[in-house]
Amino acid sequence: MNTTPAHDEKPGLAQADARALEVRAQYERIEQRVLGRTWTLPELALGFTSDAAYVGRLVLAAERTWGIDGDVDAELRHKLAESLWWVFVLAERLDIDMPQAYEVTMDRIGDGLRQTLHGMGA
Repeated sequence: MNTTPAHDEKPGLAQADARALEVRAQYERIEQRVLGRTWTLPELALGFTSDAAYVGRLVLAAERTWGIDGDVDAELRHKLAESLWWVFVLAERLDIDMPQAYEVTMDRIGDGLRQTLHGMGA
């Protein structure tokens, strides 16, 4: 059975979450061999913040206000995807169902925005 989505289908958050954790499990096997342990929650958080900060530099590079070597668009795609991966990894370690948390949060924000727009007569 092929579980890869068709070219025109986008994987949902639950699928992205599962894939992120599969990749994290591979990293953990390497960490266990190299370090004799896996990364701690603070180490994971630091990895996320480091990559997220680099996204900021890449946005500056995309706006031509910061120079980097290489393909800015490719680096942005990579670092944004990697940042999303970190979010799934951190959520799993913190026992947060990220797909469910995302849905609840988007519903709450969307409801608030609809109320604001209604109040503005829009």
